[in-house]
Amino acid sequence: MLENPVWAALSGPQACFAEAAGNAACYQSDISPFGALADPGDPAAWRDLASLTDNVLLTGPSPAPGPGWQVTARMAGVQMVGQSMTGVADPEAVVLTETDVPEILELVERAKPGPFRKRTIVLGKYLGIRVDGRLVAMAGERFRLPGWTEISAVATDPDHQGRGLGARLTLAVAAGILGRGELPFLHASADNDRALRLYERLGFEPSRDVVFAQFRHAG
Repeated sequence: MLENPVWAALSGPQACFAEAAGNAACYQSDISPFGALADPGDPAAWRDLASLTDNVLLTGPSPAPGPGWQVTARMAGVQMVGQSMTGVADPEAVVLTETDVPEILELVERAKPGPFRKRTIVLGKYLGIRVDGRLVAMAGERFRLPGWTEISAVATDPDHQGRGLGARLTLAVAAGILGRGELPFLHASADNDRALRLYERLGFEPSRDVVFAQFRHAG
């Protein structure tokens, strides 16, 4: 499942958030730009995907474009798993809701943790830390597949970095996942050595190299 986590999520626990056709699926556009194929090597699955969208973000070991598709952007990443880690609840962390979305989007713009849209928050539990009433750090759950939940959107305002807020929230989100009897995993940029070292200190272990690639349908 972790080899193709988005497909495992969209064809499983998060099917309610999917637009699906045959062997392809995408999150609803106001939730996430990610999509997935049951088998990226199947040309028919790429045709199914073209019936859903002409612009999609895919992840996997090394996704190559199917007929009629081209890569417009690519980033190397690392998938990490927390099979032996221990989560830690944080008494200062607050649960973020849809009323917090405007502030969340402002923080995402400042910290740039990756894609986050108006309804991304429906995918799972998001926690934040406020300083003087202002949201300065957050983390939450994104892809959910059988037995696993991804920690995502780990973001800290640049003016508050270096204080361990992201680490605290990562552990707090992990505590919630572990408390449900699931295991946490996450993705990080392959060239972000600081983040990779941090996640290893928190108990995550590298699982596999992945690629995040933006695809556009030429038709």
